[in-house]
Amino acid sequence: MKEKKFAEGICFWKLFWIFLFGSIFGAYYEQILNLFIHYHYHNELVWQLRRGVIYGPISPIYGFGSVLFAIFLIRKPKSNFYTFLKSAFIGGFFEYMVSFLQETFLGTISWDYSNDFLNLNGRTTIPFMIVWGLLGLLFAKVIYPMVARFVENFPKKFGYVFSSILIFFLILDFTISYGALFRQRFRLKGYEPITFIGEFFDTYYDDEVLRKYYTNMKIIQVPK
Repeated sequence: MKEKKFAEGICFWKLFWIFLFGSIFGAYYEQILNLFIHYHYHNELVWQLRRGVIYGPISPIYGFGSVLFAIFLIRKPKSNFYTFLKSAFIGGFFEYMVSFLQETFLGTISWDYSNDFLNLNGRTTIPFMIVWGLLGLLFAKVIYPMVARFVENFPKKFGYVFSSILIFFLILDFTISYGALFRQRFRLKGYEPITFIGEFFDTYYDDEVLRKYYTNMKIIQVPK
């Protein structure tokens, strides 16, 4: 009987690597895109961090978007047009919900399309949904097969151990990054820390540090 490969099929380990590749791709895509946009308007090259965590080039919205693409596009392949439409809906809906949840729970926004053509409450736009559709089609036809072959060639023991180590550090990164943002929420309201955890965030991850790493994040309300 043929031994199964590491991360064969749409499994947890495969989805983790899809998330990781998507997150890294998204971070550099945003930074490179911002580089050209800034140069176009200001005639100067500025490399600005665009990511969703404090440590490492990780943009979770692209990572989770890639996972959604893998779950809903790969299991039951359809025509290119159907894949495009499904990707556009998934990407647009996900972008809308992330914006809504960020504003609701953190009192901040990282993008605002209110002045853009065919926007939906400033959280996404029809043109960006078209881009999501094209990205989903590219993902299903090109990116996923390449990533799947790459990951499945890992030796099984190495794959499990290395993946587990990366997951540990990602969880730590997420805990610090979003813990710091939640602490900022209460700090802006004037609440003093009541535990050593709050003191830790106020000392090492104050507003100045967060502005450095979340360059496109804007505070729109002081939560009650």
